[in-house]
Amino acid sequence: SNKDYHLWILDIMLGDDISGYDIIKKLRLNSATKRLPVIMVTAKSTELDMIKGLEDGADDYIKKPFSVMELITRVKALLRRSYYLNNNNSSEESDLINVGSLTIDKTRHRVVADGEEISLTAREFDILYLMASNKGRVFSSEEIFEKVWKEKYFQSNNTVMVHISRLRDKLDKHLNGEKIIHTVWGVGYKIEK
Repeated sequence: SNKDYHLWILDIMLGDDISGYDIIKKLRLNSATKRLPVIMVTAKSTELDMIKGLEDGADDYIKKPFSVMELITRVKALLRRSYYLNNNNSSEESDLINVGSLTIDKTRHRVVADGEEISLTAREFDILYLMASNKGRVFSSEEIFEKVWKEKYFQSNNTVMVHISRLRDKLDKHLNGEKIIHTVWGVGYKIEK
């Protein structure tokens, strides 16, 4: 349809023929919808289901049963971030950060490697920008989660690990083996100068 959507809320269990996973893959492949914020909703509560949703490109994940206020809060937070990142096209100079052959443009919410744009979700961009704007500093998963999701970190939360893994995969495809995000074992992640 030609309607303008600002955010998608997708239930994983939609019917026999299609799942939320299928839809999110299509959204991320379509240039018109690849940056739309997506929240996955599911009654499935296993970590593997959550990881699959995030790997397929979801920005956030909420388990049933949930309160309406929790959903509204998450929707507002994602819309706020998405609106700011996609509409902050003021005439001021772009806020550019270079890391190796990568250029991160905060104002236009773009990441470019050798002239080719890398398509990232809002969360992936936020994680990359956080580390790139603090080169050399090691961020723990807890710190990344609290700064990017702006929520309290909870135990055994693999959300950051999944997003970093997906982010690395996307960067690796464009950087010919050049490593941008480094793991500091037992501590966290960093981007070197």
